[in-house]
Amino acid sequence: MSALVRSASLTGFAALAAECGLDAHALASEAALPRASLDEPDLMVPAHAVGRLLELAAAKGREPAFGLRMAEARRLSNLGPLGLLVRDAPTLRHALETLVTHIHAHNEALSVRIEQVGNLVSIRAKLDATNGPYRQATELVIGVTFRVLSVFLGAGWRPRLVCFAHRAPQSLAVHRRVFGRAVEFGHEFDGIVCNAADLDVPNPGADPVMERYTRRLLDQAPGARPTVSARVREFVAVLLPRRHCRADTVAQHLGVDRRTLARHLAAEGTSFSALVDGVRGELLAAYLGDGARPLSEVSDLLGFAAPSAFSRWHRSQFGTAARSRTKTPTPKWLR
Repeated sequence: MSALVRSASLTGFAALAAECGLDAHALASEAALPRASLDEPDLMVPAHAVGRLLELAAAKGREPAFGLRMAEARRLSNLGPLGLLVRDAPTLRHALETLVTHIHAHNEALSVRIEQVGNLVSIRAKLDATNGPYRQATELVIGVTFRVLSVFLGAGWRPRLVCFAHRAPQSLAVHRRVFGRAVEFGHEFDGIVCNAADLDVPNPGADPVMERYTRRLLDQAPGARPTVSARVREFVAVLLPRRHCRADTVAQHLGVDRRTLARHLAAEGTSFSALVDGVRGELLAAYLGDGARPLSEVSDLLGFAAPSAFSRWHRSQFGTAARSRTKTPTPKWLR
């Protein structure tokens, strides 16, 4: 079953498409999205179709920063009830933890993770790249994340670093306008790095009563809690590049033992090894999508101890040698 996303993710699409000389509704039809998805914010539509729509618009409108430009006008209200919960969080740290917990209620294809090392925090976003990679959707997500941070820290705030896994566009004008100059491409993850102290600044506009009320609504909403499989996939994506991706390690993160984790996954019709293979396949498509990375680097990022192990895995999964696909073919719909 395809992951779904609220059609509010397309807020501002029609206006920007028109600015680029495009027919927004015609593009939506081409991407197999209902016309109403451009007008009604609470429809649940396939996430891969939204990703395809943004890629089509960027290619046909010759605007490589299309997704990021959409993010510039975003407000917390575009996140629906989740935006209200974030708005009333007592600190930015609480707001981000809320996003991590409840983001699946807004976008089932997106996971967010917060990691702190010393005095730095990285806010990492990962999109399901099963039918991707989707550069524009990724830049939209990171742009919206930056907007959330700016709501708490002020319009003049700048992160220590903004990271993208894909290659840099020819022009960085839009990226520097939005983020400042600290933007890095070809990174191991998509996300934002900031000072840990930024996360603990009190939110003077927080309303604790409304926060508790909205939280109850979200906790009761169908699909508010991700499946065990979805949570395992999130940890796998984080642990693979560190070569710590073992079932017992993930089980520990989830607060259960390895056998309990295996039972939960079996009840959902999957296994730990199947999820690892699936995540590796998605990451492989993303890393090779623009042909920017050598296979040796891809092997490391996928958590293999040696290139030979990566080669054996690739042949077992795809029936071909890894070197036969050093560049992912351009999707037919963009040719």
